[in-house]
Amino acid sequence: MSGDRLVILAAGMSSRMKNSAHQAPGEEDPLPGQALAKPKSMLGVGEGNRPFLDYLLFNAREAGYQDIVLVVGANDRAIRNHYGEKERGNHFRGLTISYAVQEIPPDRTSPLGTADALHQALLCRSDWRGHSFTVCNGDNLYSKRAFKLMSDCCHENALVDYDRSALQFAQSKIEAFSVIQKNENSYLLDIIEKPGPEALAQAIDAAGRVGVSMNLFRLYYDAIFPYLENIPLHPVRLEKELPATVVALARDYPESVYAIPVSEHIIDLTNRDDIGVVKAYLKREFKGFAF
Repeated sequence: MSGDRLVILAAGMSSRMKNSAHQAPGEEDPLPGQALAKPKSMLGVGEGNRPFLDYLLFNAREAGYQDIVLVVGANDRAIRNHYGEKERGNHFRGLTISYAVQEIPPDRTSPLGTADALHQALLCRSDWRGHSFTVCNGDNLYSKRAFKLMSDCCHENALVDYDRSALQFAQSKIEAFSVIQKNENSYLLDIIEKPGPEALAQAIDAAGRVGVSMNLFRLYYDAIFPYLENIPLHPVRLEKELPATVVALARDYPESVYAIPVSEHIIDLTNRDDIGVVKAYLKREFKGFAF
């Protein structure tokens, strides 16, 4: 059982948002007074400038998670200032938070990718060997239900399979999401990036739906660890990517990664254009938020 173990990949920097949208003359800055060179998960999009990550942690706690590892950048201060300075054992609102640092190699200007981020987390938590855990992005607000499905799942390895038709993003954004190809028993075969018509046709499941991966995985430590160590760099982006790592495991061990269907929207904080939508959602759905 994954129980209460959760890794959040929170090292993604909001500085990348600078070029994701253009502010028109006279338009209000969606991040007044905030430095953009901080993790996206720490942007103050909630009431009282509350960081996005607080809401993600709240949903995780409500789903039963307690032991949290935040993967952070080497020079990050925003997360540590908010959740605690200790490398391990910070207590925050009923959660125990520890950190794994994802360094930037000397020959690079950016980290090695999401698979490397998870690898750093598992190196720090060898006490999780023999157990499953959940891992997710720090810039998606997964629901309590989705987290609970991962925590309570009877499979050692699984992922949430989001119904593409239930997503409420612009069509251009939906079309860019990776789709999930499964066998007749709902086990993962492939995660296909930027799918064309042929890939979409292959992704239609027995229920007539197309599933999308939003990087919410349940993984067995001992199974995934060697793949995280050995996954090659993506040939174009030159990063070690978690979806490719999970697919490699699924291909070597058929019917080892189960796809759990979910039909619901998910809140996303990838680009600067998302900020207004996220603020409106949090104001509407988290009234009286007391976390």
